[in-house]
Amino acid sequence: MDIVKVRKIKLSLPQALKKIKHWCAYQERAHYETRGKLFDYGLSASDIEEALAVLVSENYLNEERFAETFARGKFRIKQWGKNKIKAELKFKKVSDYSINKALKQIDNTDYRKTIEKLLERKLRETKEKVPYKKNYKVLQYAISRGFEQDIVADVLKLITEH
Repeated sequence: MDIVKVRKIKLSLPQALKKIKHWCAYQERAHYETRGKLFDYGLSASDIEEALAVLVSENYLNEERFAETFARGKFRIKQWGKNKIKAELKFKKVSDYSINKALKQIDNTDYRKTIEKLLERKLRETKEKVPYKKNYKVLQYAISRGFEQDIVADVLKLITEH
């Protein structure tokens, strides 16, 4: 069995900048993942910092904009809760300030409606017959999606009382 070695790309700073600008223009990117991509291009640490400075100054990279776009997308499309979004942004090494600003962009009314829809659907789909076990499974599901336990418990209580 042959082991294939992955050859690292070795680009000059101008080549890397051209390529990374295109990559950043395609979709919002975190500084952390951009730094990793530049490293993959074979740039030195000082060249990476220089490239990041250029990307920030030319507005290809913006941490707050990335965090807000990420939070909106994960909430609306994937229906993630704030806890899961926050954890993922922390994993991408986004600052707490940007994370908090991004989470404030999520409308509380939409957030609650999303939880209601998620819980109602999961209650219909769950086969468990014993009511408290069923509610526990549904509660755990919503928490695993990143929604806060107290909010989920309140919404679940309202749904099951009607």
